[in-house]
Amino acid sequence: MLLKTAQQTIARRTLLARGGGALAGLALLDSAFATAFAAQSGEEVIPWLDQPPPVPEGAKESIQNLQPWEELVESFITPNKKFYSIAHYGRPAIDASSWSLEIGGLVRRPRSFTLAELKARPRREVTFTIECSGDRGLPFLFSAVSTAKWVGTPLAPILAEADPLDSGIEVVFVGSDTGQQTVRTLTFTENFARSMSLADAMDHRNLLCWEMNGAPLPQANGFPLRLIAPGWYGIANVKWLERIELRNTRLENRFMGRDYVTIREEKRDGQSFWAETSVGRWRINSAPGRVLRQGSKYRIAGAAWGAAIARVEVQIDGGSWRRAELDRNSNEFAWKFWSLGWQPAPGEHKIASRAIDTAGNIQPAMDDPEIVDKHTFWESNGQIVRQILIA
Repeated sequence: MLLKTAQQTIARRTLLARGGGALAGLALLDSAFATAFAAQSGEEVIPWLDQPPPVPEGAKESIQNLQPWEELVESFITPNKKFYSIAHYGRPAIDASSWSLEIGGLVRRPRSFTLAELKARPRREVTFTIECSGDRGLPFLFSAVSTAKWVGTPLAPILAEADPLDSGIEVVFVGSDTGQQTVRTLTFTENFARSMSLADAMDHRNLLCWEMNGAPLPQANGFPLRLIAPGWYGIANVKWLERIELRNTRLENRFMGRDYVTIREEKRDGQSFWAETSVGRWRINSAPGRVLRQGSKYRIAGAAWGAAIARVEVQIDGGSWRRAELDRNSNEFAWKFWSLGWQPAPGEHKIASRAIDTAGNIQPAMDDPEIVDKHTFWESNGQIVRQILIA
């Protein structure tokens, strides 16, 4: 049954490949339209009053390259040098000439691939916005979201060729980065690793990626190979990938069972039920990016992501919600830029945004139970309110 599903997935991938030229053309049109929402000639950016604090000294090695929102939405595609980077066990320097990717575990045909062998396989590109699941969960972690064009080869055919055993139900992605962990009385060194079900791993959109924005992956973003899983938070997109294993149980390491776990208090018949869930797929989100002025004309611009976005609404000083103009980008895995004309009075103002997806789901307010009853900082997608001074 698993192999049949894999073959169907590959067949769908073949059909998509035949239309690749048309899709590429649409992508160019979409991103070209999105750039129209960036600053125009003669527009001045007015900085927000409520700037986030700097990254603490103790976290600077792990969290790098956070951009001010005013700069983050300058372009639809985030340049590599401005793309955020988070590493838990350092950023290993890997020699691609001696590197290989191992495929093993509960499969009938284990094997390894060199980088050249992977590059010789069918090539695919996806534009995908990656967000850290801790974004906005901490005061200084306020802009850990970026967008790039990723190139690699589809993961599903490689898994199908490995021929998973019926007992192989979980796919573990292992990075080259390692760190020391202490669990109760046991101290040991482990690789960074995350897992997902075989069904999720077989999604035809998942890529084994070696290229970012037309260049080899930067070291900080996973060179020589990383997983790109569109629609999942950044933690699932394993960097510095060295091994893929099929197992018969879910992985429960630091990054699946102890850290990156969201704790929610759910009310049932007046009683509290505490649910602990591993961070996985992204959640609907948006942010006011910046306010621009040209003469006496003002414009609020921002981005929305985390779902197939249908519309974005903006609220000023707690008033009624106004619908913003949204770019025509049809890629549900890349952010959409939005813009709203504004005629403000002098003084301080508060600006909020909320995204609505094609299913009618609305980005929650900060006082919504979905946010209030969440007792960890992961998956913090509540509406953002920014403050600005108009002279």
